[in-house]
Amino acid sequence: MDEIANTLTKKNKFLIFGGGFTGQHFASKVRKIGCKALVSSRKFRNDEDSFLFNSDVDTIPKDNIFDNVTHILSCIPPTKDGLDPVLSRLKNKLQIPSLEWVGYLSTTGVYGNTFGEWVSEKDPTNPIQERSKRRLLCEKEWIESDLPVQIFRLPGIYGPGRSTIESIIKKSIRVIYKPNQVFSRIHVEDISSAIIYLLENKNNLEFQKILNIADNYPSSQIEVIEYSYNLLGLKMPQPLSFEEAKKELSPIAISFWEENRRVSNNLLCKQLNYKLIHKDFKSGLKNCFDNIKLSDFS
Repeated sequence: MDEIANTLTKKNKFLIFGGGFTGQHFASKVRKIGCKALVSSRKFRNDEDSFLFNSDVDTIPKDNIFDNVTHILSCIPPTKDGLDPVLSRLKNKLQIPSLEWVGYLSTTGVYGNTFGEWVSEKDPTNPIQERSKRRLLCEKEWIESDLPVQIFRLPGIYGPGRSTIESIIKKSIRVIYKPNQVFSRIHVEDISSAIIYLLENKNNLEFQKILNIADNYPSSQIEVIEYSYNLLGLKMPQPLSFEEAKKELSPIAISFWEENRRVSNNLLCKQLNYKLIHKDFKSGLKNCFDNIKLSDFS
């Protein structure tokens, strides 16, 4: 690859809509490389890097927030009507002369159930869950916005503070087994790092409107849980069968098990040459374990 031609610098200003797990991680990451990053909050925070945005009550950011913005990342889920909260409230304000790029975090749920088969960006979408259908509507809304948008489809997200390690320690985990069921995952560090890699190399890479960000090893939930127990030096309880467990699971929890697919990262990792930090759940969970403070759970 040629020498980087588009390095992110302190001249870049990011607006990040959605200050949850992934949004905050991404903001921290781009700040470390010198960029300005403002993150939305639904309630006022005494923080110069925070701005108010709550589409439920029509709280709109002040006009000066949009001054000199070069990059926008939206992590906010759709409304119950399938509308994108950012576009439905702020589309006119996003017509910013300095704007170079918009990222939208979507879900691999838009592919639906492939019964364990691999899916790539070339495969048709076929969402079966209502939440995934709404995500697909938002993808379409962003793509048709005429903004310089890039869609990232993400599987299960985990990282320090949000993994099976913490669930075991908090005693909030359910050990469930369903034969031949696999899930794809991605460590939050690789979400942020992959996006930054694409931005820093955008002049050297073929632009892709839609990208999966997933690790190399789709696996069963039971493999992940067992490995987490091993890291903690604990014995995993006897698993419940899914048929037995679903008698007590919520509809949302049941829907989690209704889809079975392997998400391909070939476009990102082979064609665009991004190198995963955590290639599989073992690397990712070891990172979570190494970052945990057991005293917090005593």
